[in-house]
Amino acid sequence: MTVLYAADDGVATITLHRPEVRNAFGDGMGEALADAYRRADADDTVRAVVLTGTPPAFCAGADMSRREGTFAAPDPSTFSAAAVAVPAWEVRKPVIAAVNGHAIGIGFTLTLQCDLRIFAADAKYGVVQVRRGVMGDGYSHWTLPRLVGMERAADILLTGRMFDGHEAARLGVCSRVLPNDEVLPAALETAHDIARHTAPLSVAYSKRLLWQSVELGPDEVEALETEYHHRLMGAPDAREGVMAFLERRPPEWRGRLSSDWAG
Repeated sequence: MTVLYAADDGVATITLHRPEVRNAFGDGMGEALADAYRRADADDTVRAVVLTGTPPAFCAGADMSRREGTFAAPDPSTFSAAAVAVPAWEVRKPVIAAVNGHAIGIGFTLTLQCDLRIFAADAKYGVVQVRRGVMGDGYSHWTLPRLVGMERAADILLTGRMFDGHEAARLGVCSRVLPNDEVLPAALETAHDIARHTAPLSVAYSKRLLWQSVELGPDEVEALETEYHHRLMGAPDAREGVMAFLERRPPEWRGRLSSDWAG
């Protein structure tokens, strides 16, 4: 299995698992990752998702076992530079990238599709494809500019250079940088906090609007915020959130994406 899936106490952990090749992207990993995302999205008991890699790497990039044939001409009827049919932003739960080791090429661009990123301090990162005769993939020409701005995105995409976790934080790519062995525990702690304390429908609508917002004007954002508030206000979870706070107890959410999501 190239991708492992485990769920516990509201959190699904998805692990890229080809440790013999530092989790290089290949051997059906893209299809398996898309299936794992679909599974997490459909399961009401899953409230947050953590994406990580089997140590010692997160994902070393494309599997280059085919050597000069690694980037051979693809079948135009089936090839997509997306690499994964379901990007992380389509999952209606927060997806946290626990980048516990090197993330190169597609390994790095997969993290950019997540909602939050925690990076290992001394690992290496980069979109190196221009140094391999191809170019960045996985929506990186869309995700990177919105995360770090055009100039920094150009620095990363056009030079193909590599950098460590501390520089990744300075560039604005990740929210936190930690020692390698602290990355996954920190991501799981955040995921469990989300699972315990946030309303699933509220998070799902907020996530959708966050990813849409870059393409919208303020009036359009206001209209969608208003529309989503109409769906949330007056619902059981809007009452439960207030009463749980006032009564100083954990909330018991009733909203379910499987039955209450209006799309």
